Amino acid sequence: MTLKKKLTEAEQEELLNTLESRFNTHKERHENISFEDITSKLDSKQLAVLHNMEITEGEPDVIEMDGELYFIDCSKESPKGRRSVCYDRTALEARKKYRPENSAVDLVNEIGCEMLTEDDYRTLQQFGDFDLKSSSWIATPENIRDLGGALFCDKRYNTVFLYHNGADSYYGARGFRGKLKV
Repeated sequence: MTLKKKLTEAEQEELLNTLESRFNTHKERHENISFEDITSKLDSKQLAVLHNMEITEGEPDVIEMDGELYFIDCSKESPKGRRSVCYDRTALEARKKYRPENSAVDLVNEIGCEMLTEDDYRTLQQFGDFDLKSSSWIATPENIRDLGGALFCDKRYNTVFLYHNGADSYYGARGFRGKLKV
């Protein structure tokens, strides 16, 4: 998996075909919006971010939140290419044994997207059932993070649950979901 800052024309075309196919398959996520409306607003930097979201298995698709359009990771489970990561660099460096390879916050920055907030996560769940077997780190308020904690969510029993864990924890079934404003 190679994250990119810039795509070739062929890579851009391949990505747009993938995104358009997903867009057309899941019209319930973006009623009354055409794919052309979306692509006309995308620049090369955003396409590189979407590529990075795609190759880490996020399956980004368009969702409207608070009157704005976003590409949000819509993979059924937390993206496989972003799992087994602790919350941030501070937590990663604090681990004495069995350090993960990366942190969610570092990967967010490398990909170029934003991590979902709790509100974003709950909005996403209105468009399907996500994280029924996995969980996803979410943006954690500083007052919690300063005390060593971090937040994550999942969906069980037809309900979205918000949990906490030590920011240095990591699990094979926990990753994070990202978003990119169009």
